[in-house]
Amino acid sequence: MKLFEDMMIKCKLMHKGICLNLFGTFWARDLSWIDKYVVNHERIHTAQQRELLFIPFYILYLIEWSVKFIWYCSWKKAYYNISFEREAYKHGNDLNYLKERKHYSWLKFLKTY
Repeated sequence: MKLFEDMMIKCKLMHKGICLNLFGTFWARDLSWIDKYVVNHERIHTAQQRELLFIPFYILYLIEWSVKFIWYCSWKKAYYNISFEREAYKHGNDLNYLKERKHYSWLKFLKTY
């Protein structure tokens, strides 16, 4: 993962097994588990963030998570049903996806339930 090391930051405050993408940098407690598919997942988030000029991405992310948390009564189900996450998980294993991805593709993953 030498290619992506400049984008990764070790952070003891992060929970184990979680990678947070802040403005295109990846924050994780331990970087050993991050492979090319996790990097691709996070790069999809970076593309989403750029489309929305970063700050609106985080605002929409939190609003959508909050609504889904109320709906599902589960932080985990809310997380996995956020449109941004649904796109990133669906295409995280396709390493060519970002080359073919159309702008605002995450909109296809919006759902109200």
